[in-house]
Amino acid sequence: MNKISITAAALCLLAGPVFAESHAMAAPTGDATAGEAVFRQCQTCHVVQNADGEVLAGRNAKTGPNLYGIAGRAAGSVEDFRYKDSIVAAGEGGLVWDETTFVAYVQDPQGFLRTTLDDSKARSGMSFRLRSEDDAVNLWAYLYSLAPPEAATN
Repeated sequence: MNKISITAAALCLLAGPVFAESHAMAAPTGDATAGEAVFRQCQTCHVVQNADGEVLAGRNAKTGPNLYGIAGRAAGSVEDFRYKDSIVAAGEGGLVWDETTFVAYVQDPQGFLRTTLDDSKARSGMSFRLRSEDDAVNLWAYLYSLAPPEAATN
């Protein structure tokens, strides 16, 4: 192997941990206990059900997608759920749920998609909005506590 190849390989190995660290999901900043109370507003449409079929939160509602494992998941990607085209397009365009994107979305789903997609005609299937940013942050903390990214993939 020549010196350039060895140097390039070494740089790739050194950059790996930096890349992985920059893409790690940050811990939530909200209060999960307060978020559990907020979730009561969501359970009419949403459920949090793990891969074993255990309902962790909600009442087995099917109007909205299952929120288990939302942290780090691409938008519009729950298998067998019929999403509106705009949220699928956002996910295909790289939108991944983290605290920042989730909080912005639940406060104004349609406005968020219109901005994200740069499409004034983008539509959201979710008409409900959380008015309080604190409620949205706390809700994210609660959902994250039920299935942090590493737990949802196992």
